[in-house]
Amino acid sequence: MIGIVDYGMGNLFSISKALERLSYDYEFVTDAGKLSAYDGLLLPGVGAFGDAMRNIRELSLDRALRDYAASGKPILGICLGMQLLFSRSEEHGSNEGLGLLSGEVVRFQGDYKIPHMGWNRLSLKKDANPLLDGVKDGDYVYFVHSFHVRVNSDDVLLATADYFQDVTAIVGRGNVYGMQFHPEKSGDTGMRLLDNFAKQCEGVTT
Repeated sequence: MIGIVDYGMGNLFSISKALERLSYDYEFVTDAGKLSAYDGLLLPGVGAFGDAMRNIRELSLDRALRDYAASGKPILGICLGMQLLFSRSEEHGSNEGLGLLSGEVVRFQGDYKIPHMGWNRLSLKKDANPLLDGVKDGDYVYFVHSFHVRVNSDDVLLATADYFQDVTAIVGRGNVYGMQFHPEKSGDTGMRLLDNFAKQCEGVTT
């Protein structure tokens, strides 16, 4: 069973419908004490980083998510959810994140359209990772974001995209994964990525 973390700022409907299309069981979870019961967690997110972390702390989900990641079970952050996995964000001032991965969320800077919105091709950095099984260099995925992650170590980079610079697209270290784009809106490639993650969750016993 996959848990979709509901802290009041997630794109829950589209994520849950994607899991239904893939025939995976899921539940929405808000109670921090129940996270450990799930074989894997999805951490979606839409909105501002600081507001999201405030909601997460108020629900005592911050420590529970860190403990879950430390347990070795798979966790995947999507869009804002991926950004929350990192150390901090400069969105509306400095805000601390979950700190599961090392890096900072920064705003796009330049004379080009912000937010970064639309289809962009992936540039794979570590195609041997099981999350990327069946995904090809150059496959398209769908982005909507004004802030992006500046990682402290390229070791966590699984894929980037080109938007006037290298943009962190997929990250992974051990059992902790993140996707800046919306896999549930990214056609066959996005569904393949979600399926690969869900297969990892199925391989974990509680």
